Amino acid sequence: MASHLIQGRTITMPVRVTDATVCSAMYPVRADAARAVIAYSGLDVAEVLPGKAICTLVFVQYRDSDLDSYHEFGVAFLVRPPGSGRTRAAGPATLRSAGAFVHWLPVNQGFTLEAGRTIWGFPKELADIELRLSSPYKRCIVRKDGRLIIDMLLKPGVPVPGAAAATPLTAYTHLDGVTRRVPAKMWARGMRVRPGGALVRLGNHPVAKELSELGLPKRALMTTTLRAAMTFDTAGDA
Repeated sequence: MASHLIQGRTITMPVRVTDATVCSAMYPVRADAARAVIAYSGLDVAEVLPGKAICTLVFVQYRDSDLDSYHEFGVAFLVRPPGSGRTRAAGPATLRSAGAFVHWLPVNQGFTLEAGRTIWGFPKELADIELRLSSPYKRCIVRKDGRLIIDMLLKPGVPVPGAAAATPLTAYTHLDGVTRRVPAKMWARGMRVRPGGALVRLGNHPVAKELSELGLPKRALMTTTLRAAMTFDTAGDA
């Protein structure tokens, strides 16, 4: 069984998350602009419609996990599996094989930062992440070096029925010149989904500028809120 030594603690794979709240919004963006943003990874975006890619903004409160409790914000893009050929198919069917490339992933705790970078190559960095999840509206405010990056507000939608079956997920990361594939699973409960449902205010940080160049803020395609348990297994080459 694989393990890693992080700050004097042994972390055994797979890493388990027992309880987390996950809030996300998916945005249709220009595929050429998204390709330019993630060109360094060697991956290609999945086009859900001709010329359109998906950028997902997500914030997570990890209440109980092998990497302790912490807050996280993420910017990710749906991408085609490596080696899927040169033809850029477009359409909803591309979602079945798409993975999520994690472009930016600030966290608010040092242990998960080191673990995420060392074990999987996640592009974690420290930031101030304020989460307000107790009210009907879910809010996340991210600042770094005293500068506002994003202020995001989600309005949960209607409940989605169904058992909390394990859903396999594929994440891709890139750090220190290496692109990796991270297999994961998620057990969701209390899921709510709605079209639109997100308000975004961008600050003056370079990441905010990058998001504005993708066309944000704009109407979200869909927002999702849920409680989840997860596992993250050993990363391999993409």
